[in-house]
Amino acid sequence: MGITADEVLAEIGPVQEVLDAHDGVVTVHDTSGGNIMLSLDGGCNGCSSTPMTAMQIFYSLKKLDSVNDVIFINGELPEYMRTFINQKMEKESAEGTSEEPGEIV
Repeated sequence: MGITADEVLAEIGPVQEVLDAHDGVVTVHDTSGGNIMLSLDGGCNGCSSTPMTAMQIFYSLKKLDSVNDVIFINGELPEYMRTFINQKMEKESAEGTSEEPGEIV
């Protein structure tokens, strides 16, 4: 079974708390096939922290078995950050370790 938009928003709860304080909004556009399409809107537009916020969301959601990919439709997550997170997750998997969701470093 796939993941719903409400489940996506619940999973990124700690990030949402920060976004709420800065008028940022996560908009879930699609969740079909385990491919989450979303955007960071509101206060996120033009914010220099948006790529780091996207990185935290990507990392949290990619840990879920029901998620194949997380696509930011406005390009909020640069490819080099996606690569970094994917490599970190591969290393964690190989070592049998895992950080708590949302902890990237």
